[in-house]
Amino acid sequence: MIKFLQSGNRAAKYILAGFLLILAASMVTYLIPGFMSNTGVTESGVVATVGGHEIRRDEIARLVQNQARGQNLPPAYMSFLAQRVLQQLIQQAEITYEGERMGLNVSDKELRDELQNGNFKAMFFPEGKWIGADQYKLAVQRQYELTVEQFEREVKLELLQRKVFSVVTANTVVPESEVEQTYKDKNTKVKVQYAIIQLDDVLKTIKPTDTELKAYFEANQARYQNAIEEKRQLKYFVLNDKELADKVTVDPAEIQRYYSAHQENFRLPERVKARHILIATPQPPPGGTVDQKAVDEARAKAQDVLKQVKAGGDFAALANKYSTDPGNEDPQTHAKKGGELGWFQKGQMVSEFDKVAFSQNKGQISDLVQTPFGFHIIQTEEKEEAHTKPLAEVRGDIEKVVKQDRLSTLLNKTSNDAIDAAQKEGLEKAAAKYHAEVVQSNLVTRTDALPGIGPQPNFMDAVFTTADKAGPQIGRITAGYVVFQVTKIQPPRKPAYYEEIKDRVTTEFKNDRANDILRRKTQEMADRAHAEHDLAKAAKEAGATVKTSDLVGRASVAPDLGSMSGPASTAFSLKQGEISGPLNLGRSQGVLQVVERQDPSTSDPQFAKERDQLREQLAQQKQQELGNMFLNDLSTRLEKEGKIKINKTEMDSLTKSRG
Repeated sequence: MIKFLQSGNRAAKYILAGFLLILAASMVTYLIPGFMSNTGVTESGVVATVGGHEIRRDEIARLVQNQARGQNLPPAYMSFLAQRVLQQLIQQAEITYEGERMGLNVSDKELRDELQNGNFKAMFFPEGKWIGADQYKLAVQRQYELTVEQFEREVKLELLQRKVFSVVTANTVVPESEVEQTYKDKNTKVKVQYAIIQLDDVLKTIKPTDTELKAYFEANQARYQNAIEEKRQLKYFVLNDKELADKVTVDPAEIQRYYSAHQENFRLPERVKARHILIATPQPPPGGTVDQKAVDEARAKAQDVLKQVKAGGDFAALANKYSTDPGNEDPQTHAKKGGELGWFQKGQMVSEFDKVAFSQNKGQISDLVQTPFGFHIIQTEEKEEAHTKPLAEVRGDIEKVVKQDRLSTLLNKTSNDAIDAAQKEGLEKAAAKYHAEVVQSNLVTRTDALPGIGPQPNFMDAVFTTADKAGPQIGRITAGYVVFQVTKIQPPRKPAYYEEIKDRVTTEFKNDRANDILRRKTQEMADRAHAEHDLAKAAKEAGATVKTSDLVGRASVAPDLGSMSGPASTAFSLKQGEISGPLNLGRSQGVLQVVERQDPSTSDPQFAKERDQLREQLAQQKQQELGNMFLNDLSTRLEKEGKIKINKTEMDSLTKSRG
């Protein structure tokens, strides 16, 4: 599907929430016997169907390639990615099926409105002007790798899915009591006195003996089962992209051939540069008729402005004074544009405007032109006939394209030839063909950096997932390709004696002991503070630091306490003078006492200002919960009804081909 998750529509958030659940489960989806085991789809190229909606192999492949593009993903991950994409498409198909079952549909008018006023507005209607059919087709092909028909079908499916969620969440109700409580929670403020004991201070007091460390090691054998992590040794050589790029040249004949073969890319349609003065007319209300009196008044005003223009008035100044076009003002600087529209092609303006702008001579000013927007006075400033950009103008751009194409071809051929040679003749002979040096590594861990390569996590993942005795392999790094062979594997193991991992044992012993002491001291401080109702005295006896905050709300941050929405949020449930229990603050623990409390009143004018926004936020939360429940229930129901069918043959082929 198109980039549905980028939608600003609220329903998209529910889809996203469902997808996040799927992503967490998709690693095991096809590893659990019986999961999604419905069969019955045997058609070649169809991986799954949902209520008759086909999910095709080529669609999955396209989306996998789009998601993987520009990423250095190990081959093993591509199989997971294919499964994840299939799960996403299945869920989208489930929603589409349910929408059709509910009798929902999307009209061509709704499609046009989405393209013109929705998320695609900037792409297809920049500055409110239609880019034209040819540019539309080209943009869809380049951005989404779809035909216009496929693209518009998918946009309609997305709009249908939004409608489904609008129906599902339509009856969301937020009681006034919830709004009031949310306002109080948000605006309650407290001042607290608090005592903190730092873990680091406790750690400094712990000096373990060898006897204690050995006993700790023996008592925690399970924790250290594979404490000595896996190591691997490999030999490899690097094929550097830059060295290959330096060998790629483009001669003038190639540039000429490309230019001749891609004339459509350099062809510019007829266009004009114009400016206008708009006197807008009111739009008729839904189901109503236009206010003719208002239209007549707008015409009379436009006629008066036209007289001033024809009398030699400054067009730009008159546009700034009279034009009601909202586009005549820069949204950032608020500077007026003098009615300037810039260059545009045929079809980018409404037909009445287009016809006049293109029929006039350079510098000519029109009479009144009426469009659905109102009355226009149009000045055609410049005209440019349709033409093809000369080769001299585009030579540099063509050279870059041709060079990149040749480099990509060379990189693919070189990497394929290199791994073939390594597998047939051995790594050393293959390296010699490319004048590359074979590097023999020491035993390394997955997180180590290799000489001549540096930190390359994805490549090291490939190294550590390569089977024993697998022979030469090839991997991608930032600078090029690496042909490598794992020569030795040292499996993870349990240390024979604690000295092998003494530093780790020491650190963990001290952390465990310090945390025990910290918890005990904090609990004792809290108990003493409650017993004597004196936090300052209890803190002094415990050796804790005492501080007092400003008045803070839930969104505030207090030194040492951290975010007041975290563990310290217990302060908002306490009355003035009350003392908390122990607070776990990460690398410290503490106790707090509320010394001042300010509770907001719903009779405050501020509540009236925030009420609607709070209600909307709560409604969105409830709608998201409803959306998630709907997705889960829908998937369960359709599976029980046998509406979800998986073509096991195609699925196995899809995942194996990417393994």
